Amino acid sequence: KNMTWKQFTSGMRDAQITAFSTSSSVATLPVTMNCVEKNLKVSERTASFVLPIGATVNMDGTSLYQAIAVVALAQFHMIDLTMAQQAIIVLTATLASIGAAAIPSAGLVLMIIVLESVGLNPAWIALIFPVDRILDMCRTVVNVTGDGTVSTLVAASEGEIGNTIEPRS
Repeated sequence: KNMTWKQFTSGMRDAQITAFSTSSSVATLPVTMNCVEKNLKVSERTASFVLPIGATVNMDGTSLYQAIAVVALAQFHMIDLTMAQQAIIVLTATLASIGAAAIPSAGLVLMIIVLESVGLNPAWIALIFPVDRILDMCRTVVNVTGDGTVSTLVAASEGEIGNTIEPRS
């Protein structure tokens, strides 16, 4: 039986609330593991392998935020970006987010790299800084939801969802 998006969202609710309040994927990891194992019925073996990797590497919210924010800053300053520059922004934002520390506001610091990759002024992050805490809370929810999604997909592909599988000794 397939899981509906309502079931998934309901199952991930506690992890999403914790992510929103802590702004840290790593701090949310125990809650995420509990939600994925107990509510989404992903095996412990899959969850304990996928989720720690996701908490440190899978920063989809951070990547999306950096790309959108840099393009918005360029538009605010009336700078037209070429398609090549936009591609560089997406690539740099994606790579920078993979290396991002799983701590609050790490994405804001990494935005300097993305801005400089296309020759834009890194001081422009001062425009985003006042609202970054709220944006960071939302980014972390996206990151944690992505981790839950990947663990559910991996478990489904391995036949380890909804089953009780004993851990290997």
